[in-house]
Amino acid sequence: MEFPTDLVEGRLLRRYKRFLADIALPDGSEVTAHCANPGAMLGLAAPGARVLLSVSDNPARKLRHSWELVEAALPGGLQWVGINTMRPNALVAEAFRDGALAPLSGYDALRPEVRYGAASRVDFVATGPGLPPCHVEVKNCHLMRQPRLAEFPDCVAARSARHMRELAAVVAAGGRAVVIVVVQMDADAFDVARDLDPAFDAAFREARTRGVETHAYRCAVGPGGVRIAQEIPVVTPA
Repeated sequence: MEFPTDLVEGRLLRRYKRFLADIALPDGSEVTAHCANPGAMLGLAAPGARVLLSVSDNPARKLRHSWELVEAALPGGLQWVGINTMRPNALVAEAFRDGALAPLSGYDALRPEVRYGAASRVDFVATGPGLPPCHVEVKNCHLMRQPRLAEFPDCVAARSARHMRELAAVVAAGGRAVVIVVVQMDADAFDVARDLDPAFDAAFREARTRGVETHAYRCAVGPGGVRIAQEIPVVTPA
């Protein structure tokens, strides 16, 4: 996924009210940007960090700028990290079109935002000739506390735990379910941050035991864009 226009560089002043961030621009001015990320953003919101913003020309938008990337001092050194949680679904759809998602090999269509379970929507349902429909849930990941190890979630994620339970119910009813963790940074492996959310950890491991397939993909992230690059191992114990 390439950004349609050049991103605007700035320095983070503060992130507040979860969805707002004040950014200092190189000319000395300041803007308030939309931060499309409801999580804790541990290690990613240090004042003074270099950030990149996209700019919208939609006159109906209250905030023209959106925070896309941060250059974060993670274990192992500085790297660009994608913080916009609205991007992973588009990244998965793009990789699917390119035939770059092995778990969905043979499927030829993705239908977004399909209702299922008690009161949920799955991100996609994949369909293909001679194949069972596959529920596909996408999770965004941008937490790194150990070198090269990506983790999710970065705060309590009760909704995500419910998703895992409902995907397990899909499998129990004879269906297929796949979780794709989109790691918007450079990492070698993925694990659950069980100390931050033990309930999600339990739901994740139980879902895997019941047949929900879990996959993690690291992204190539930079000022020109973000793209799914390579599958990395899920090292969460059974």
